Amino acid sequence: MAENTTKNLNLEAVKLVVEKGRSVPSVALDLGIHEKTLYKWVSDYKKDSENAFPGSGRLKPQDELIRQLKRRVADLEEENAILKKAAAIFANHRK
Repeated sequence: MAENTTKNLNLEAVKLVVEKGRSVPSVALDLGIHEKTLYKWVSDYKKDSENAFPGSGRLKPQDELIRQLKRRVADLEEENAILKKAAAIFANHRK
């Protein structure tokens, strides 16, 4: 629930800048946040408004997919290494 509140705060702050035309310094001052933070939020929002603020500990959908695929590749590489070792053992055992 707190993450949703944070996301809403971020979105409202960004909308004040992007849609209402307020300056970043004035919005940052009103909200008590650092200007650089708000500039980052605006930048993130402009890059991908749908997934701009995924929440603490959460990844954007494409980043989550990449993480899962990397894990799968690592698992397959490990399985492949095990199979190569087993094949070598059986090949030496036959001699």
